Amino acid sequence: MNRYLRQIQVPEFGKEGQEKLNKAKVLVVGAGGLGVPVLQYLTGMGIGTIGIVDGDRIEETNLHRQVIYSPSDVGKMKVEVCKVKLSLQNPEMNLQTYPSFLNKENALTLIGKYDLVVDATDNFATRYLINDACVLLKKPFIYGALQFFEGHVSVFNYQNGPTYRCLYPNPPDPGQVPDCNQAGVLGIVPGIIGSFQALEALKVISGIGEPLSGQLLVMDLLGQSQYKIKLKPNPSYTNLHTLADTYEVPLCQTETSPTLSVEEWMNWDKEHVLIDVRETHEYKAGHVPQAVSWPLSKIQGKLPDLPKGKPWILMCQMGGRSQKAIHYLKESHPELELFNLEGGYGRWKQVAKQTSET
Repeated sequence: MNRYLRQIQVPEFGKEGQEKLNKAKVLVVGAGGLGVPVLQYLTGMGIGTIGIVDGDRIEETNLHRQVIYSPSDVGKMKVEVCKVKLSLQNPEMNLQTYPSFLNKENALTLIGKYDLVVDATDNFATRYLINDACVLLKKPFIYGALQFFEGHVSVFNYQNGPTYRCLYPNPPDPGQVPDCNQAGVLGIVPGIIGSFQALEALKVISGIGEPLSGQLLVMDLLGQSQYKIKLKPNPSYTNLHTLADTYEVPLCQTETSPTLSVEEWMNWDKEHVLIDVRETHEYKAGHVPQAVSWPLSKIQGKLPDLPKGKPWILMCQMGGRSQKAIHYLKESHPELELFNLEGGYGRWKQVAKQTSET
C-alpha cells in the first residue's frame, strides 16, 4: 500500500476507498484525447482492472494532445501502446485490451464484464450505443465531451439517475456538430475534461463526494467559468429493453456508399477525380499529390469546376468526413458517381511509407 499512501491519508478516502479502487473493473471506450488522461490517472490511482477498447492507430496529429504516445508509436495500435506504457506506470494492475471499435455485436459482452464505463469517444453513434448497453446492463457510465473551449461532464445511469438520452434523446444531424478533425482542438482541453472524468469515476467507485448524476457540468475553459444544468430521469429512456436495430445508419443518418481501400485506389486505372475534404490548413500541412482541396465546410455550396463525367473519390483524414461529404452530395447531385477512400490521408501515409521502404 506504500504506493497509494498519499491517497490513503486523505480523510474521506482512506484505506477503504483504496481497497474499492483495487477491486474495481473499469472499461474505457476510446484511447484518444479524453481516454489518455482517464487511463493514466486511473492506472496511477490503482484501479484493479482496466479494459481499453479502441480500433484506431496512432497518427502524428494525435501527439499534441494524446500525450502517452511518442513519435515512434505512429502507425501502431493505440491499445497495444497503452498496454505497454500503462504497465510500466503501474505493474500491479490488470490491463485488458480490445483492438476493435465498440459495436452492437460486442457491446453487451464487453460492458457486462465491468463495473463502470468511461465514455471517451468522439462520435455520437458509439455514445448512444454505450448509453443503451449500460441502461440494459444497469451499469453507470462517465460522460465527457468537448468543442472548442467548452467541455461537458456528467454521470449517467447511476442509481436510477438520468441517462444520456434523457439529455439528448436523438443525435444531431450529420455535420451539425463538428468533430475535432474539423474544428481543431487545443492539446490541453481534452486533458482537462478527461481528468474530470477520472475524478467522477473515482467518486462513483469509492463512494466519496457527490457524483455528477442528474447534473451536466458545463465548463468554459477560455473564460474560466462553469455552471451545472439539472437533469431529470425520463422513464422512456431509463427503461430500455433491447438495443436499437442499428446505430450507425439511423442515428447518424448516414448511408453506405461505395468504398475503395488505399491499395485499391493506388492500382486503379480508371480516370477519376480525387477530392480532399479536410479543411484548408490540413491540406496545406500535407496531402496526396493528386488530390484537389474542397473542404467539407464548403461542400454544401456551389459545385467546383471539376469533370462530372468521371468518378469522384472523396477522402479526409480517416474516412468519416468524406462519408459525410458524400451524404451531402448525393442529396443535391444524385447523378455523381462517388466513392469513399477508406482510412483517408492517414492510411495513405502508412501505405506510401511501406511502399517506399520496400
